[in-house]
Amino acid sequence: MRKPAKALAALAAVALIWVGWMWWGPGPLAKPVTVTIKEGSTQGSAARDLARAGAIRSGWYYFGRILGSHDPIQAGEFEIPAHASGSSVLELLQHGRPVQRLITVTEGMPSIIVAEKLAASPYLTGPVPEIAEGTLLPDSYGFERGEERAKVVARMEKAMTKLLGEAWPKRTDECPLGSPHEAIILASIVEKETGKPSERPMIAGVYCNRLKIGMKLDADPTVIYPVTKGKPLGRRIRRSELMDDNGYNTYRRPGLPLGPIANPGRDSIAAVLNPASTKALYFVADGSGGHVFAETLAQQQANVAKWFKLRRQRGEM
Repeated sequence: MRKPAKALAALAAVALIWVGWMWWGPGPLAKPVTVTIKEGSTQGSAARDLARAGAIRSGWYYFGRILGSHDPIQAGEFEIPAHASGSSVLELLQHGRPVQRLITVTEGMPSIIVAEKLAASPYLTGPVPEIAEGTLLPDSYGFERGEERAKVVARMEKAMTKLLGEAWPKRTDECPLGSPHEAIILASIVEKETGKPSERPMIAGVYCNRLKIGMKLDADPTVIYPVTKGKPLGRRIRRSELMDDNGYNTYRRPGLPLGPIANPGRDSIAAVLNPASTKALYFVADGSGGHVFAETLAQQQANVAKWFKLRRQRGEM
């Protein structure tokens, strides 16, 4: 082989090695960086965003057109790993999973607090829509940077609708509930009355028994709701609040209140649709975080006396 041919072959080999290193070799990032790719971005516009973040080397776009897939670029927020190669960056944008952030609705969280959490997120866009109480299913919901708050709320509402649609037909006849909405109302009260999942069917059974005989529910959380919209009261209930006939106060009239007082979780919804079979009509705190139940007023009064004695011993009264 002549010397010029050998030189050209050597140059070609060097060029191939260089191209391989530029495309498949370690990238320029010293540490991970997050890059947001806008809706409708092309590989060329994505290259500009990546270059500003220092995530790619010069020529990434051209190498990608020759050596990479021609699949479209996804929109979203992507975390580019340290030293990611040009090839792996393109693969991530085309077929990887965008970064997902979470917002959590805890069991019993009222809609006013959910709205505040959504409004406070700097990663969401658009106004917070009006959220009817009891329409959101407590859970953790993923969202991407720039997603509209209304779309996140819609997913929460869809999850609740789906759960109710599956659970309502499987209910027992232990509780006189006329609709899924009534089930959510009662479930929201059960949710607020106890933090122990194991107690919820029993609490639900007590309230179902009261509904059957037209007895008032006498549920403190329904008194608090019109005052705080579900936020903690932070003090004892006032006598004036106990006397306020506002449609929610279950000390003033029998039956369910006007609407839910929180967004109940799965356990509380299951409890009212399948309550414990019990003759109990009363319950009171037992001092250990749970409740003690009674079938008669005399039994309830004795249980209340024990609870008050315990509170006096603790210095709470």
